[in-house]
Parts: sequence; structure tokens; C-alpha cells
Amino acid sequence: MSLATTLAVLVLLSPLSTSSTASANGDGDGSLSVYDAIQEFNFPMGLLPKGVTGYELDNGNGRFLAYLNGSCSFSLEGSYQLKYKSTITGTISPNKLSSLTGVSVKVLFLWLDIVEVTRRGDNLEFSVGIASAAFPIDNFYECPQCGCGLDCFNGGQVRKIKMPLVSSV
Repeated sequence: MSLATTLAVLVLLSPLSTSSTASANGDGDGSLSVYDAIQEFNFPMGLLPKGVTGYELDNGNGRFLAYLNGSCSFSLEGSYQLKYKSTITGTISPNKLSSLTGVSVKVLFLWLDIVEVTRRGDNLEFSVGIASAAFPIDNFYECPQCGCGLDCFNGGQVRKIKMPLVSSV
């Protein structure tokens, strides 16, 4: 499964009083951008697509919400389709995103929700509950773009992702 760059993603439900809210790029008051925030938990910024408009993070319990202007979808390697809802929620802690909602991958003819992402060394393991697949972390150094993913033309070059290292059922 090429859940790479899907996950994309993180995040959480209702923030509590210890939460922080910011725009995707920070709001000029020293707050972190959403992409910097996920890197604080040892995840690459490419788990989220370009265009996140804001986020909320409860530092006490790790609940997180990320907001997009609308739903976002794209294909990876022509075989896998990823879809992000306008709000992505979950819980983030160092090297682990759990209870994810709002991110799904199409496998064959089925849309499956990505429910967990775990960093194991230089790999990210994506779980859809019944199966998981691991991908090299360097697949996630660049944020995918809605509509074209990583197959967007930048100077005439198309970037390809590395296929899964491990998968299980």
C-alpha cells in the first residue's frame, strides 16, 4: 500500500484549555506552523498536504486537528489514491499518530481509513486496521499537492515514491 504521504497526517479532537491554535504557517507571534509542529514529534512535514489552513494542538493530551479549505485527493504512482477530508483529527505523540480520522487510501476498489502512523527509525508504518505497510521516510520530505500529489511537474521532473518495505495482513 502506498500510504506514503498520506498520512498523512494527524490529529485530534476537541482541544482543551491548554491547547494552542495557529494558522498553517504560524501567525507571526512565534507559534509553529502545522508542518513545524509535526516535526516536533519526529514526523516529516510531508504527512500533510500543502494547503493546511490552520491547526489546533492540545499539548496536554496530544489531541490535534488540522484544517484544509476543503477535501483533498490525489494519486500516488498511479496506483493508490489518497483522500483527506477538510478536517483531520487524531492524537500525536513522539513517533506515533493514533486515532486518526479524515485520511483514507483506495486499495483495489475499497476506501480504507488510515488509523495510525508509527515512525520506526527511517521508516513510517501506516495502518488501516487490518493491514499495514512501511515506507522510507524520505518519501515524506515533500508535501503532496491536492490534485497531483507528488507527480506535479517541478522543472519538468516527476518525483516517484519508493514502494513499501513491509506489508502485513
